[in-house]
Amino acid sequence: MNRNKFIYQFNRIKEILSEIKDSIAGAEVDYTSLSMRKALILLSIPMVLEMLMESIFTICDIYFVSKLGAEAVSIVGLTESMLTMVYAFGIGFAISATAIVSRRIGEKDPRGASAAAAQAMIVVLLSVVIISLVGFAFSKDLLRLMGADAEIVDKYYGYTQWMLAGNGTIMLLFVLNGIFRGAGNAAIAMRVLWAANIINIVLDPMLIFGYGPFPALGVEGAAIATNIGRGSAVLYQLYILFFGKSAIRIKLSALLPDFTQIAAFLKLSYSGILQLVIAQLSWIGLVRIISTFGSLSIAGYTVGVRIMIFSLLPAAGISNAAATLVGQNLGAGNPQKAEKSAWVSGLVNAAFMGVIGLMLVLWAEPIVSFLTGDPEVVVKGAECLRIMSIGFVAYGFGMVMVHSLNGSGDTLSPMVINLICFWAIEIPLAYYLAIVLGYQEKGVYYSIVVAESLMTLLALLVFRRGKWKFNVV
Repeated sequence: MNRNKFIYQFNRIKEILSEIKDSIAGAEVDYTSLSMRKALILLSIPMVLEMLMESIFTICDIYFVSKLGAEAVSIVGLTESMLTMVYAFGIGFAISATAIVSRRIGEKDPRGASAAAAQAMIVVLLSVVIISLVGFAFSKDLLRLMGADAEIVDKYYGYTQWMLAGNGTIMLLFVLNGIFRGAGNAAIAMRVLWAANIINIVLDPMLIFGYGPFPALGVEGAAIATNIGRGSAVLYQLYILFFGKSAIRIKLSALLPDFTQIAAFLKLSYSGILQLVIAQLSWIGLVRIISTFGSLSIAGYTVGVRIMIFSLLPAAGISNAAATLVGQNLGAGNPQKAEKSAWVSGLVNAAFMGVIGLMLVLWAEPIVSFLTGDPEVVVKGAECLRIMSIGFVAYGFGMVMVHSLNGSGDTLSPMVINLICFWAIEIPLAYYLAIVLGYQEKGVYYSIVVAESLMTLLALLVFRRGKWKFNVV
């Protein structure tokens, strides 16, 4: 009996290892016909690795830029806060692309999925041009608006200019990976970010400190390295979409505007973008409050939030897997399996983030000190990290609920939830705790925990109502 049990367990482990290997290799399968466990493994592992690769961009930049001092770190933090608006558009468009493509794939209509992907690219390219022009022309003004000192603006604005003008590498990277995820090609999205990160990690120290034949460009070098890395990834994505082997294959003729499809894409995207804009503007508001306490507080916040984002992005990978499974199963006419996908993913995510949150609470100082040697920044960053990690279980479950709603095509409900949580609750509470009660930046961090936990509760209530099962995409 024990021998049979051992053989059974051995075969189960062998099967799981085989599935992990297939997920990284990018095996093309019909996810709607697989068991829940196998579908989640095949999709979530490359998506988790993809999110880890994306977070390494920010961690890598902070690691090298921190060698230049607290002022340089603060300019990265202020710029990142402005880039959240770019992320809002990029992720908002990616949400819609994933929802539409996954629905067409679930309906066994790859030609329709490819046509939708092409029209999404047209919309994104037009947005990129507008944001680039504004960012290049008004980078100094935007930094002043964010509360940066005149001396810091004059010294470091080049970093902001490069990052805002090069927003196309961010936007396209997000949206094209959203297309791959919707098609179930999660391994492709993972691989492009591997390539981008290798380039960025190699170029960062060379361009920042002037190693080898390169001039020492300081913090501006970090922006150039990041844009080259992400830009290389975008070129790789485009090659696969037009000439490679994937479920989505775009022909050049498909890039002619189809205003009916563009209108449908924008209709789905606007609430998806607004939900991100609402969330990201709240982060800008929080940074503006923290900036009143000086560059040291901003630097601590910047390092702490970067580590938090690094920790949360794997959870976002599992949530993206849930969104794809929800969309494809709805397209296949199986709403019960779509719902089960979300519940299973949510419980897995909550357990995973609970472990990560506990680790960050216990070892905040040594983790922060890995990114900066400034003892004052370490104290501030650890304080930020320890407080915000309290809500990680709620963040993990709430992420899946929100992504599942988005994957079904219901982008309006998350938008309303974000408006309530981030603007009606988070910003007023942050101001009251930080300024009125005098808790300073700690008050801001506590307001984040409260708002994010409330978002999880509201998303859960909306999901349980089940109206998302009847969305037409």
